[in-house]
Amino acid sequence: MEISRFDELLQAARAQAEPQRLLFVFAGVELPDDATPEQRERFAQGEGGALVPQMCVDKAPDELDSFDTLVQEAAQFGQEWALVFAAALSGTLNRAPTSEDAEAPLERMVDAIKRGVHTGLIPFDRSGHAVQIG
Repeated sequence: MEISRFDELLQAARAQAEPQRLLFVFAGVELPDDATPEQRERFAQGEGGALVPQMCVDKAPDELDSFDTLVQEAAQFGQEWALVFAAALSGTLNRAPTSEDAEAPLERMVDAIKRGVHTGLIPFDRSGHAVQIG
């Protein structure tokens, strides 16, 4: 199943045989200090930059009604973000993963985003549409 909107991710997570926990890393876009003049110009036009993880959270699928709910919760932290990366953590033997179970996978997601590795993650823009990076 190809996911193009956040609501499709929620539907897919709820439809799995094993309970899921959704993992989210919100990332901003910054211009590196060593950016070239060309990179600075592109960044001023809204292109380029480096993704910087700012905050993360895990949720059971039934804790979210929609993308708007997630966005409203994120707004409480006052961080400007450009993309939210999503992944799912599957439970076993009908046992849903807990927030404690999600800590290490969330840390790995943050590290991967810092390294520019997005394999296995679905990035969504601020309107809840999946985007392609690169």
